[in-house]
Amino acid sequence: MFEVDARGLSCPEPVMLTHEAIRDHGDEQIKVLVSEPHTRDNVEKFAKSKGKNVSITEKGDEFELIIG
Repeated sequence: MFEVDARGLSCPEPVMLTHEAIRDHGDEQIKVLVSEPHTRDNVEKFAKSKGKNVSITEKGDEFELIIG
């Protein structure tokens, strides 16, 4: 599983990192870590726009998105 640590980053950077991960590792699951609700929503919308399934887990003040 490829991991993107986008915690503490502001949009659009987490979405750009997710785009690169999907482009380069789209055949495997990708874990994206973010720290803001709006960033979680933006990454989720982007991944779904690329035809990916997304599951989200809240871990304390952070979010873990599994894209597959």
